[in-house]
Amino acid sequence: MNSDIDFYFDPICPFAWMTSKWIRMVQARRNYTVDWRFISLRLINSHIDYDSHFPPEYEAQHQAGLRLLRVASAVREHHGREAVGPLYEAFGARILETLPDDAREHGWQGTPELAAAALTAAGLPGTLAEFLDDTSRDAEIQAESDEALALTGRDVGTPIVHFEPPAGVAFFGPVISRLPDEEQAAQLWDHVIGLARFPGFAELKRSLREQPQLPSFGITGSETGRTEDWHAGSRRLKK
Repeated sequence: MNSDIDFYFDPICPFAWMTSKWIRMVQARRNYTVDWRFISLRLINSHIDYDSHFPPEYEAQHQAGLRLLRVASAVREHHGREAVGPLYEAFGARILETLPDDAREHGWQGTPELAAAALTAAGLPGTLAEFLDDTSRDAEIQAESDEALALTGRDVGTPIVHFEPPAGVAFFGPVISRLPDEEQAAQLWDHVIGLARFPGFAELKRSLREQPQLPSFGITGSETGRTEDWHAGSRRLKK
């Protein structure tokens, strides 16, 4: 698929999800084509001891993301690359656009029920949820994750954006906690691409000012979530 943007995502990452919503806004204004590609937080962190590095729920969340990517891999094989974007939207709507529920067990994001509902919402057969446990797809997902990290270096998380592949610029993020408006969306894109195209540019960084403005973080309407208890490790999701 010839694309203007390759967007590497893990379905359970709220920062990838927020950036993807912004990218869709830019896509609509600029008539870009986007190839939605895979990067697994579980696989890129496979060398890490989860018990000593992450909060208790992270391993289950990351494993859920890998399970959903197996389903997305099957969708891409059987229904084409164009089917992945709508499926990612359906995953995000169920995982990140809903209010938190303390009764849910860790890893609920990767259940057959959620996968089947998302598949159906994306106009795909719900039976493809059977691929959640198809570990034979992990090699493909690992290869695509390695491809993404080869573009940026390995000291990043999700998402990774590659503009005008194969020779164009690639970068981690940008990490945004809320959506810009329609005019700001295009301006932000132009600024990000302008920075990324400068050969000497490496990093521009500051700490998070608020939680991701998503229902999954308990944020509704015009509420804002501050960062007093927001730990730095969650930025990569690593969450």
